Amino acid sequence: MDALAEAGISCSVTLRNTLNGDSRVDCAATLNGNSFEYVVDVFDPDRYTRDDIGDAIAAGRTAFHQTFVAAGNWRINVVNPAYAPQIAQALGGVVLPGDEQEIPDHPLPSIPPSPRFADVEQLAAALDSAVGCEEQKPGTAGSLTCRTGSRIGRTPNCATLQLYGRDADRDKALRTATAYRGVPAALVTAANWSVNLCDYDLAGQVAKELNGVVVRYDGQ
Repeated sequence: MDALAEAGISCSVTLRNTLNGDSRVDCAATLNGNSFEYVVDVFDPDRYTRDDIGDAIAAGRTAFHQTFVAAGNWRINVVNPAYAPQIAQALGGVVLPGDEQEIPDHPLPSIPPSPRFADVEQLAAALDSAVGCEEQKPGTAGSLTCRTGSRIGRTPNCATLQLYGRDADRDKALRTATAYRGVPAALVTAANWSVNLCDYDLAGQVAKELNGVVVRYDGQ
């Protein structure tokens, strides 16, 4: 974690486990204004061989389509694979991409045609009025990240706001966000926007306040 921090890749710890000398940390990170998650596993070399670690990585890549950065006695599951090369460069590891997963064309709820926002800052203002949207950071392709929940007394957590030019682009993004086994998701959407929430319990409140609908996946 210290080595990643020196490379400008932060870690806001969401979960930490230590068992029999093995260490796992779940991280929420922000890089260049974009939020993503990664999970660090460091294995006790007296208990696990390189083959053991390699078998565990192989299982994650094939069964769960996970992308890893690895070397020595550690591995990092990069939930958004786009950030894997930067993590590998920072740590001197190698990128081990997961088997490609076909995004299923599963049904979505009936998505309201309004409200429609002119820009992502307008969406952020609406979210801020409803439940909070602090520390706003513009991202790429019409996206914005912020920390939400404080306005209604919840512990602030990350959210990613996105605008879309076409309904088809919105629907593809919703299906992609809810396609990865082992990665739960809760989004609120309507018209030309979506809000991807790290605090899944906020989804119902956000949908009510913004007149949207919830798209949810439990990761199973």
